[in-house]
Order: sequence, then C-alpha cells, then structure tokens
Amino acid sequence: MKKTNILEGITITIQNPKVVVLGAGSLFFGRQCIWQMVHSKYLNKGTLALVDVNEERLNKLVDLARMVVKANQVDLKIEGSVDRKQVLQDADFVVLSFAKDTVKYRGIDCEVSEKYGIRMCSGDTIGPGGVFRAMRELPVIMGCAKDIEEICPEAWVINYINPSAVHGIALKRFAPKLKSFALCDSHHMPQKKIIYAERAGIINDKREYNDEIDRKFDLRIAGVNHFTWLLKAEYEGKEVLPLIAKSMKKSAETETVGGDTGAKALFNDAISYQLYDIFGYVPTCTAHTKEYVPYWQGIGKLEDTVPPLSIWETEERYKRHDEMWQQIDNFLNGKTPIEEYMTTFGPDHATDIIENMVGDLGKTFYVNTFNQGAVTNMNNDSFLELLCEVTMDGVKPLPVGEMPRGIRGMQELVLDTHELTVEAVIESDRKKLRRAMLTDPLVNSIADADQIIKELIEREKDVLPEHWYTKNRI
Repeated sequence: MKKTNILEGITITIQNPKVVVLGAGSLFFGRQCIWQMVHSKYLNKGTLALVDVNEERLNKLVDLARMVVKANQVDLKIEGSVDRKQVLQDADFVVLSFAKDTVKYRGIDCEVSEKYGIRMCSGDTIGPGGVFRAMRELPVIMGCAKDIEEICPEAWVINYINPSAVHGIALKRFAPKLKSFALCDSHHMPQKKIIYAERAGIINDKREYNDEIDRKFDLRIAGVNHFTWLLKAEYEGKEVLPLIAKSMKKSAETETVGGDTGAKALFNDAISYQLYDIFGYVPTCTAHTKEYVPYWQGIGKLEDTVPPLSIWETEERYKRHDEMWQQIDNFLNGKTPIEEYMTTFGPDHATDIIENMVGDLGKTFYVNTFNQGAVTNMNNDSFLELLCEVTMDGVKPLPVGEMPRGIRGMQELVLDTHELTVEAVIESDRKKLRRAMLTDPLVNSIADADQIIKELIEREKDVLPEHWYTKNRI
C-alpha cells in the first residue's frame, strides 16, 4: 500500500493490490473473484491470495486461478494457503467468505425450527437460523479480525458471510480499529437498477440500459440487510414505484411452484405486491424478507392467498454445490476449455467495490455500514444497507430521508435481535442468547424458544464453541 501526502490530509492509493480471500472454497464468491481479478486492469497486476481449510478444494481453486491467469496473459500473482497467517502480510483487502458445512447446519436449523412452528426458507439471517449461524461463524470471524489487526492492520476487511449485519456490527463494535464494512450481493449495481428499470417499463431489455438512463433513474433503497425496501423510484422526476409494484402484481398472477429454483424463489412477486399493498413500498430482497415477517408462517386461522413458506431444501443445495464443483473440475481437466472461463462468469459485488476503491472510479455501491444520518429518523449507529460512496478513505452513505412508520418499527426489532445476538456470541452469554431468540420477530413461545436452543446446541455440538456446553447453562 502506498500513501501519498496532499495538502488536505492523506490520500491512499494502491499499486499492485493484494486481495486475500478467506474461504476461497465458497463457490458463490471464489469463482467470480478470479474473474474480476483477472479482468480488471486495476487489479490484475496485484496478488490474489486464496485461503481455505479444505486443502483439496483450495488446491483446485489455486490451480484454476493460475490457469485463468495464464490463459489471459496477465501478471496477477496467485497464492494459496490453508493458514491465513501465511498470506495476510501486506494485504490491502481481506474478504471473509467462509461457511463451514453451511448447507448441513442450515438444514438442521430449519428442521428443528419447523418442529416448533417457525418456517425458514433460507435460515441464515433471522429466526433461530440466523442466531445459530452467527454462533457458528462469528467466533471464527473475530479470530480472523485478531490476526488482521496483528499482521495487516491497514487492510480493509469486507465481510461477505451471513448474517451479514450481525457480523458487520460485531466487527464495528469489537474490532473498531479495523476498517470494515459488510456486503450482500442482492443489491449489486448497476444490476439492481436495471431490474427495476425493466419493471417500470423504462427499458424493455437489459441491453438497452445505458449511462443516460442511469442518471435519470433515481432509486433509494435502505434497511437492515435482507430487510431492505425501495423507498423512492423516479425516472426523469416522475414517480415509477407504482409501476414497479404493478409489474410484480401482474407476474404474481402466473407464478407457480414449479421449477428448480428452490424455496427462496417461491411466490416472491406475490409476496412483494402484498407487502407493497400494506406498507406502500416494495421490498427489494423478498427471497429473504418474507422470512422476517410472520404473515407466511402458517399460523393464521384463515387461509392466505400465498401458502406458508417452503423450507430450506438441503439435498437440492448439495446437488447445486456438486454441479458447481463439477464445473470447476471440467475446467481443470480440459473438458471445458479454460479460454471459456471469462465468458462463463462475470463481475462480483465485492471485487467490483475493490476495483472501484483501487481505481478511484467514483462509483456508488450498496454497503452495510453505520447509518451516519442517511436515514434521518434512525440512529446514526444503526447498521443498514445503504447506497454509499466507497473509497480508500472510507465509506460515506448517501442521503435517504425517513424510514416509513411501520417499516421502521420492524427494522428496529430486527436490529435489536442482531445486536443481542452479537453480544451473546462475543460474551458467551446464554442469558443474552435466550434474550436474542425471544426478541426475534419469528419466535412466539418462550417454551418453544428454550427447546429450540436446547436442541440446536446439542445437534450442533461438533461445530459450536465449547463454552456453550460449560458456561452459563440455562
């Protein structure tokens, strides 16, 4: 990293950036980060260091990255290690993207919760699934933070692990010396604006989208991660949010339960329109948002027009992961020419942001960070997903305005759940764990919550820290 003094302070510029990915075997990010690091002229003379505790998977990703680098004749240096400490030296960015056996344990979380009337289609952010995923992942994240503080304290730390807000809050509160923010790829720009431009009828095809349309199309999205809302949508100064909602209502009429897209994809347009009809605003991450409210939990006395949520499908997820590894194997063994790699994948949210920071490109991105006044009727330290200017000097949220009443109340409840989860995990406190669970918007019974905690702690004994079995037993 190179620091250049200027009259008003210090501007940080980077030559030959080093990006360390902790959890390279996380295929939803690992493959795309290779693409971006090779593709970008701002990044492809630097270093990509891949870390994974699974040596077999790590070696596959390292070999793949080196093949892609060679095929594209760039100067990107590839490193690999099962020990993060070996590659953190001189890192400019550290991306956290690991999740040990997440398919298995999310399946357990959802299975146990369903027994007690809590239906989760994702189970990784809210509800018992969100709490217990944080219990599994956050101790490892804080261990990484400690190593980063000691080895490369000037590096930017980017959390890409769900529950993203919980982990982002923990890094801000308990590793405050580090420069950090959290991400979710649900609002990757400009892809998100393009989707809504099509919904509003501004364009008929994504290929029509251009810089001029982008400038005329004003969106404001805000909220806690996975519980975000489209609060404003104007094109050339005219409101188009009702047109977006109308599009969702129309497509909802033909939504079916068919296809292989899984529980997270079912009835999303119908649910989006119902929430718009209630609150006057469109949820922007419905695949997750529908899990944050009790309406589709199947606890009503009357039948709703949308059925109760389908449950996270563990076996289908395993099949998807197997298919992705087979795709990598096909590149490695030559069944698929390595020259096709760059046309198979595309940019990723995290590495797009890193490229923007290194190149000082002036783009804006949705980032999870402190509110800092962007939403005027929520606390400055509310941890929200907001459109931000993201530079080497810091993250600056852009103004949003007020969070609408009703939605704001639900946001605060989710934030309280997340904050309590952070404290419970960091302090190894069973009382706060129980408090977090009973604050959660999906939990309706004290006895059920106690039993869910008991069963999940027992079933996940092989991956949870030992102190949950020796300290502060309920």
